[in-house]
Amino acid sequence: MARDLRDLADEELMQMVRRGDADAFAVVYARHASSAFSLAYRMLGSRAAAEDVTQEAFLSAWRSGARYDRGRGSVRTWLLGIVHNRAIDAMRRGKVRDFPRADDENAAEHLEADERTDVEVARRQEAQTIRAAIETLFEYGRPARVQLACLVDRGHRELPIRPDYIGKNLPTARDERVQVQLVEVDEVDRVLLISEKEA
Repeated sequence: MARDLRDLADEELMQMVRRGDADAFAVVYARHASSAFSLAYRMLGSRAAAEDVTQEAFLSAWRSGARYDRGRGSVRTWLLGIVHNRAIDAMRRGKVRDFPRADDENAAEHLEADERTDVEVARRQEAQTIRAAIETLFEYGRPARVQLACLVDRGHRELPIRPDYIGKNLPTARDERVQVQLVEVDEVDRVLLISEKEA
């Protein structure tokens, strides 16, 4: 009895991809294409460029599936690394304009009102901080591996990144934020859960 490919782990699928199994690669694509496009779009700011980069990245992954090394990270990390590198290459080639495309210009106007709240702005600023930190690392060269440590993980993801090290998992609602105070700065060590409705 043949197992359904969707039941297999990414690593098992990649072993099949090494042997040229297109169906296994289709499952890997289905699992990770959305995250890959999201990363490319956040880096490039253009849907067309993000689609091109995502397609190039998966084509490259298909051609070089044998290069995936389980010991260096997950399949997701490997794929997102390819997307990241392809997006940087696209920026260097000047394929991405510094101004938004006409179909991207009014995107904020089409969002629900809740998506444009101060809470959403704060979340996006946090995501930009993480992206800026990662981009700064690349100024010193391309690291073999990047690990993310998170003092308090709320579980809400703006980026397709999961922390490697978590101090405390703290499930929160989307309208709640975590404030960490340190004795060196605030004269007290504590973690506060603040509802935006109260603030």
